[in-house]
Amino acid sequence: MPDREIELLRSRIATCDTVVSVARVCEVRQSVVRVTGPGRDWSIGDRVKIIRTAGLLHGEIVLIDTDGAGILTDQSPDGVRIGDGVERTRQNGLSPHVGWIGRIVDPFGQPLDGMPLSPGLSARPLKAAPPAPASRKRLGQRLETGMKVFNTLLPLVRGQRIGLFAGSGVGKSTLLGNFARHVEADVIVIALIGERGRELREFAEDVLGAAGLARSVIIAATSDQSPLVRRRSAWSAMAVAEYFRDNGQHVLFLADSVTRLAEAHREIALSAGESPALGGYPASMSHLIMSLAERCGPGSEGTGDITAVFSVLVAGSDMEGPVADILRGVLDGHVVMDRDIAERGRYPAINLLRSVSRSLPAAASDFENRLIAQARQLLGAYDRAELMIQAGLYVAGSDPLVDAAIKVWPALDSFLSEQEPATVSDSFARLETILGGAYRDG
Repeated sequence: MPDREIELLRSRIATCDTVVSVARVCEVRQSVVRVTGPGRDWSIGDRVKIIRTAGLLHGEIVLIDTDGAGILTDQSPDGVRIGDGVERTRQNGLSPHVGWIGRIVDPFGQPLDGMPLSPGLSARPLKAAPPAPASRKRLGQRLETGMKVFNTLLPLVRGQRIGLFAGSGVGKSTLLGNFARHVEADVIVIALIGERGRELREFAEDVLGAAGLARSVIIAATSDQSPLVRRRSAWSAMAVAEYFRDNGQHVLFLADSVTRLAEAHREIALSAGESPALGGYPASMSHLIMSLAERCGPGSEGTGDITAVFSVLVAGSDMEGPVADILRGVLDGHVVMDRDIAERGRYPAINLLRSVSRSLPAAASDFENRLIAQARQLLGAYDRAELMIQAGLYVAGSDPLVDAAIKVWPALDSFLSEQEPATVSDSFARLETILGGAYRDG
């Protein structure tokens, strides 16, 4: 038997319980199954199995009191009866390894692509602490993204965390696929949280493509699965990203979407008795989002980094919703996608004036920062005068800045949507050409 299989067998034996505590179902509700008599070492977050006549039903402990524990089940508790046995299972961690690259996995480490998948030798916690703040590295160098707008006006640097704020149907998934295919990284870890089942294969084969999938690990939980599984998918994906980071690699972490993560957490928290607060979300939602974001970013000295893109579904481009507001406050930049821009056929439909990268100005040279500032100034001038321009009320010569903006706006708007892969230097050369070479060196 190969050494790795022997080590794997030993690690499994080490996690076996010598004594199994069996609780009994004492009450069944629509959302929570109450049990009595659990072991003293049971705790919040433990995975359990209910032994019912119709077959095993898995769930998670969401509350504990002096009378017993409350379990939220992965599926409807149909067929559960008073007196059914309940046992704790050993599924609180995840054991990734390099063989997971190129695979589609569920939040429990089971393959979804029809091929066998073995776990690694050691389990990683789903809710690990972030690197110690004082020992973390600074943000790294600017990354090649293959997209001109992110190579220039919205730069992405190693270890940066940005938010992608978009309504449904404005090209968010396509943009995430572009990040996965083109951004410089050793490994891509993608968390698909509450995704529509039919879109999983479409995302992997069409949006991500063979080249993107070959360097990616996809952790997926579909929309029909329980909130426990959907929430776990974010933690599982982060555990996989941390595994590769701790091995010294640069990881690009893509999460789609934080909104569905918050909705899953809301269902769990309300079932556990937590009161709604922020727009119907429980107060613990803030910590859930912030702790997940803090686990990304630069690692400690001697380890790799996690560059992260978190997508947020915003209704009607409302950036003041509780999920968007909390996430925006802990990130290093945000990209806002606008439905009006998408409807006129420009993709990616990024509203540059509402988007910002907090890696600037450090991520660019003085010359590049002047180009970025000029482009933003001209786009802002055109935006302020657009209604008058479209209505034919603007008189040429009234404002030199608006005149300049009208002259370059078609080319500048086209520049934001150019899809052919380009390097950072080529992207800035193109931007300089559009702006007329006003700030040439020397």
